[in-house]
Amino acid sequence: MPHERIRIERLTAPTEAAQQILEEYYEAVDVIQRDEPGALHKLIHGSRSGVWLAFAGSEAVGCVVLKDLPSIPEAGECKRLYVKPSARGHDVADLLLDALEEQALRLGMQWMYLDTHDGLKTAIALYERRGYQRCERYNDNPQATVFMRKQLA
Repeated sequence: MPHERIRIERLTAPTEAAQQILEEYYEAVDVIQRDEPGALHKLIHGSRSGVWLAFAGSEAVGCVVLKDLPSIPEAGECKRLYVKPSARGHDVADLLLDALEEQALRLGMQWMYLDTHDGLKTAIALYERRGYQRCERYNDNPQATVFMRKQLA
């Protein structure tokens, strides 16, 4: 799966592929607090949010969500970053994060926050490599044990 064969698309409407990969993400990391029905539509159409899928051919192999973080000025939150095991090692996560961070900058966001779990060592290493640094807890996610942020601008 060479790098140039991965296509990143920003969703303009909810799709079955998006729902399926989000469900796979929820199962893979045992998410307890899942998005409610209709949340995907709100994220896609929100003025300060977005959803991107990574495709290898016609198969969705990754996803990421940008959410506004109104509790922190000029900040957004990276959510639901996931790459299928079969597509890992091909820069898919980097391509998804590039798309998310570029849109956040266009929206005037200066900070990107995220939370994760200390058991997700590979994800933490990816975030650190991309310039994310640990910070204080900023939300009430009961499963999160690691909180990170990155200055975008």
